[in-house]
Amino acid sequence: MKILLISPTVDTEKRTNKGLMIPQLALYILEGLTPDRFDVEVIEEETKKVNLEQECALVAISCMTANAPRAYQLCDDFQKRGKTVILGGVHPTILPDEALLHANAVVIGEAEGVWETLLCDFENNTLKQKYHNSNPDLEKYVRKDFKKIASKRLFNIIPILTTRGCPYNCDFCCVTNLFGQKIRHISVENIVRDIRESQAKVFIFLDDNIIGNPAYAKALFKAIKPLKIKWVGQASISLLVGDDELIQLAAESGCQSLFLGIESVSVKQLLSMRKSIKEIQHLEHAFKKVKKMGILIHASIVFGFDDDTKEIFDETVQFLVRNKVSTVSFNVLTPYPGTKVYEKLKNEDRLITTDWKYYDHNTVVFKPKNMTPLELQLGKINARKKFYSKTSVLKRLLGNWYKPFVYLSMNLGHMKQVKVESRRIANLKANLLRQ
Repeated sequence: MKILLISPTVDTEKRTNKGLMIPQLALYILEGLTPDRFDVEVIEEETKKVNLEQECALVAISCMTANAPRAYQLCDDFQKRGKTVILGGVHPTILPDEALLHANAVVIGEAEGVWETLLCDFENNTLKQKYHNSNPDLEKYVRKDFKKIASKRLFNIIPILTTRGCPYNCDFCCVTNLFGQKIRHISVENIVRDIRESQAKVFIFLDDNIIGNPAYAKALFKAIKPLKIKWVGQASISLLVGDDELIQLAAESGCQSLFLGIESVSVKQLLSMRKSIKEIQHLEHAFKKVKKMGILIHASIVFGFDDDTKEIFDETVQFLVRNKVSTVSFNVLTPYPGTKVYEKLKNEDRLITTDWKYYDHNTVVFKPKNMTPLELQLGKINARKKFYSKTSVLKRLLGNWYKPFVYLSMNLGHMKQVKVESRRIANLKANLLRQ
């Protein structure tokens, strides 16, 4: 009996730059949870077309908000052909009743603890509409086909997930809706086993905060140090710079770059996010501390908060260039369903659209407070263009000379994507002029 596991693209006419694609893991965990009596094929639509006529008994599709419309289209197409379709992932977890308009069943939250039960129910024609286990057992080792994962990526980078859950519950984030607020861990032994069995040397930890539990993080870093790997991950800068041993162990274990959720460099905005005024004052010191360990910094910036004015774009770029930040993701505030910011903007009648394909971090879908939607859209794109200009890249190179090849290759990848985004906004402006 064959099962298709599918991760849809957002737009079938466009594909993400292969060098900037975040590696998939969820479907490969699902594949590992599937009993051997089933034949499983994993399809990432970013790299392979979906054949609707393919012979299979069951189709399982995992989606986030931006690719939910495409997921729903695939569901409808497969159901027309008599297939049973399961939906899971972030968006179906938040809006399961919406998802059930297109699927036979929905997995809410994590698949561990429910997937095998769901398969048995399917075989016995007793499939339920919703499956949910709020506290699945993470002790059991789940095998993964790492060769298959690596073949779809540049640099053979392998994804690893060590923890689930996030205690912060930020207004604009929906991670806690999927994994809960309590941090749970996969055993260090199983992480080491994953690394060894992959036979790879470059990894990305997909955790929302790899150091969320410092004691666990230290044990993990000590355990992987002898494996001589290189890795990148995401961390809280406040936890990182407050613990010298932690940052030292991260560097010694092979950490090459850290994704740091700065969000904003506006003092007013940091205060509204309940962050200390000292955080902005010590941010430059924190950057220096991370860089001193030979770790590149990838910062995440969000534009569009209610305190943001048109001055925020230049202010942010100047701060980032002055501090020679290695790379940056520039995002617009996205009010994902299930978040506090979504409810706030909905109640204030400030949502422009609820067409989920535009909920992608890059497209303005609401009315900002101190500028127009187009000013926010253009401001974000122009900030990215300035930061990834040749002049900026060369200026920042002096502060990233400890890893020049990695720094330059990452910046060149972003420079290519800036050109793609510039063409996109040119088309948007042309369409507006024709209206």
